[in-house]
Amino acid sequence: MNALKERALKTKGLLVAASVLVSGVVLAHPGHEQASSFMAGFDHPIGGFDHLLAMLAIGLWAASLGGRALWAIPAAFVLTMLVGGGLAVAGLSVSFVEQGILLSVIVLGALVLFAKRLPTALCAVIAGGFALFHGAAHGMEMPLSANGLQYALGFALATAGLHVVGLGFGQWMAKMGAPLVTRISGSVIATAGLLLAFA
Repeated sequence: MNALKERALKTKGLLVAASVLVSGVVLAHPGHEQASSFMAGFDHPIGGFDHLLAMLAIGLWAASLGGRALWAIPAAFVLTMLVGGGLAVAGLSVSFVEQGILLSVIVLGALVLFAKRLPTALCAVIAGGFALFHGAAHGMEMPLSANGLQYALGFALATAGLHVVGLGFGQWMAKMGAPLVTRISGSVIATAGLLLAFA
């Protein structure tokens, strides 16, 4: 009986610890108050669940299209995201940032799900359009000091890294003859975006 009680207490303790650790990840943009270094910038896309999903979706989408899209879509996203960050730092207002980010998760997930083949240039424009919102969100937390450049480099590298993860997974699934797994991943991303939108 004591062993059962002990096991129950351990399970409850683990659940409490997990919920405390996960609570920071569920928030869209944790840790803004210390956004002054390379690591703060690097953590920002990874720490926000909405950012994380959108970055992975970009990589999956590019992998499903192949060819020039493999580099054009992620590059368009990263470059335009930096522009969005610069606009925010310059004090220019970008409206509906949070809504744009959530919409990007839903739409990019749906594009992966339905494997819609569009011209690469149009895909780059779509990616860039959503990237402005993500960049503005990063830029609003970017310090105006010299550390701002380190912060920008951090979030650009983290974003590119997440794209590479999505690309790698998508290409691996294609080689394994399992593109359906990539499409299912898109449905999970789109559904998560909808849940975040109505949370």
